Amino acid sequence: AKNSGNKETIRRGALMKMLLNCAQTLPLWIGNSGEKPPALCGAVPPEQNYVAKVNDMVACLVRGSEGEDNWILAEVVSYNTTTNKYEVDDIDEEQKERHTLSLMALYPQTTCFYKAVINRLPTLATEEYEVLFEDPTYADGYSPPLMVAQRYVIQIKEVSKKK
Repeated sequence: AKNSGNKETIRRGALMKMLLNCAQTLPLWIGNSGEKPPALCGAVPPEQNYVAKVNDMVACLVRGSEGEDNWILAEVVSYNTTTNKYEVDDIDEEQKERHTLSLMALYPQTTCFYKAVINRLPTLATEEYEVLFEDPTYADGYSPPLMVAQRYVIQIKEVSKKK
């Protein structure tokens, strides 16, 4: 990761392979029958006062150069307790952007998070979610089903827009 002093550039294919490997090899929570998973496990949201730590991977909503909003996978660089804002680095080396912002599913073969709905839940700890991404280019407004690793499916809080 950038913060650990590793400044070499990673090719996109290698980055995608690394993300997939990370999702498949990280420790999994396996509870007893009927036991609910802890915060930050799969799509379970964090506690209200949770603060991500430096080097944590987070989903961040950022505004692109053309004004479009994108959810990206980023690494926490710092957290300002006064402003309650994070400084994060986009993990995609090609972007070379650092964002300061307030803190969905990771679209396959990208480092961007997009809104999606669950089409099929995983039945095993090693299975992936089957999701439908919101996509206005399709007649029903959703992409065909795509598989996403459990680690990269997160719950988001809907922000109500004030009029």
